[in-house]
Amino acid sequence: MPEFLTLLAPDEARVLLISQLGSFSKGADVIPTSDSLDRITAEDIFAPHELPVFARSSVDGYALRSRDSYGASESLPALFKVVGEIEMGVHPHIRITPGTCALIHTGGMLPTDADAVVMIEQTQKVNSTELEVVRAVAVGENVIQVGEDISRGQIILERGRRLRPADLGGLMALGITSLKVVTKIKVGLISTGDELVAPGKSVNIGQVRDVNTYSLGALVIKSGGIINSYGIVRDDIEALRDMTQKALEENDILLITAGSSASARDITADAIQSLGKPGVLVHGINTRPGKPTILGVCNGKAVIGLPGNPVSALVNGYLFVLPVIQKLTGEKPRAQAVVLARLSVNIPSQAGREDWVPVKLKPVDRTVVPDPPSSNSSQGLNRLKCIYQADPIFGKSNLIFNLVYADGLLRIPEADTGLTAGTWVEVMLL
Repeated sequence: MPEFLTLLAPDEARVLLISQLGSFSKGADVIPTSDSLDRITAEDIFAPHELPVFARSSVDGYALRSRDSYGASESLPALFKVVGEIEMGVHPHIRITPGTCALIHTGGMLPTDADAVVMIEQTQKVNSTELEVVRAVAVGENVIQVGEDISRGQIILERGRRLRPADLGGLMALGITSLKVVTKIKVGLISTGDELVAPGKSVNIGQVRDVNTYSLGALVIKSGGIINSYGIVRDDIEALRDMTQKALEENDILLITAGSSASARDITADAIQSLGKPGVLVHGINTRPGKPTILGVCNGKAVIGLPGNPVSALVNGYLFVLPVIQKLTGEKPRAQAVVLARLSVNIPSQAGREDWVPVKLKPVDRTVVPDPPSSNSSQGLNRLKCIYQADPIFGKSNLIFNLVYADGLLRIPEADTGLTAGTWVEVMLL
């Protein structure tokens, strides 16, 4: 296999790969809402009714007619007759007439003819049946109106939404106890290399334990996929072709780790090329770590060859595997969790190559680090006073504990020759 002739920028390579994949077409599973955390909605979900279905108090206080409180103040309170207490969970039988009020608790249903609630802190008891109100309230004050949260027929969650804890709460509030979610993406994973052994086995001199099957597998599972591991395949082209053919038929995506460097032992690209059209799209990414990454599409399915070193494999898993899973599930783009931090030391980089550097985040004293300057990239973040120090973890790219000890990854664009100490940077959290 010759040395890489053309290296694509990661963004360009990712666009090329995604463009060769079909549109969202996965099947759907109907599952209990209680089991749907982190699943992807397969269709738009509509509200079967408004929420709330009755006017409710948002505070502990007294339900009354707002106009009866007009002009009330501490020096000239309005006098009300207390006609009862609103029971929780039942339709109130109390009717509010001029000059009367009823004790109501947070979430209680407003009685007939009441249009506001005065907070209990803004009242004074005269006796068991009389109450002074020391502040006027407006119509609708401290009241959640019918349909104020959700209207009947409203789209509450669009197709492609990754469900969060709050989403499950909202669905249950509307009585939606089951829903359609996208069938989980099946990802086949093959590790190659004569030097690899399973983690549970003793290693001889020259051997290493298989890391990528487990780190990449965890990444896929966290992203909502299912991992099918095909174990370790030795550096034999026929054995690899047979295994990749089987794995491709049984999965939606195929990942192959190791065997992707430009050397005589590089058989991964040949195996991918034999799986179907169009085959290998990219062999070489203009990034560190992960230059020898292979991106291919065979018979409509993504096949990705990742470097054998575990840091390169995992970093490029974030860059390429996750976007493919999102494409196939129809998941809508999500904001990437990032932290604004100040770089502690200079980081050199080579112009023309995108670098991803693992960093440790360290909280620093609030009085030492000034707010970052206002800019398009950090607008608003300075108000959060997010003051972390980013300490790069330097070391060779194949040291897995560089990532274990890291809180996130720092990207150095290919046009830059490095970053200077004191620069405000965005750290992608791992």
